[in-house]
Amino acid sequence: MSQSTLRVLIVDDVAAVRSYLKQILIGLGIPDVTEAADGVEAVSLYQRLQPQLVFLDIQLPDINGKELLRQFKSINGQSQVVMVSAYSSVENLRDSIAAGANGFVVKPFSVQRITHLIQPYLN
Repeated sequence: MSQSTLRVLIVDDVAAVRSYLKQILIGLGIPDVTEAADGVEAVSLYQRLQPQLVFLDIQLPDINGKELLRQFKSINGQSQVVMVSAYSSVENLRDSIAAGANGFVVKPFSVQRITHLIQPYLN
């Protein structure tokens, strides 16, 4: 899959985080990046867009990100989901992987960390 065909959904309730991550992805040559601020909007966009890659915040105002991950996987188990959290606990990582996450990144994240995370999806 090339950068130009990769569809990415960013789900985070903090607009600055969504914007920063979107800028990183666009800078890496991924033009198809959509943002959602909460779980309801995310499910709707996920169903419609069927993204190949999702960056999903663990703590959203309306639903736990791990529960949203389970919903995503039941809709389309092929999507790769990277959980995003401000808390780097072993419990968060373990629970995310158990729920079906393909990766985990801690805020604040760097351009290098995101580049490393998405590399497998660009080849």
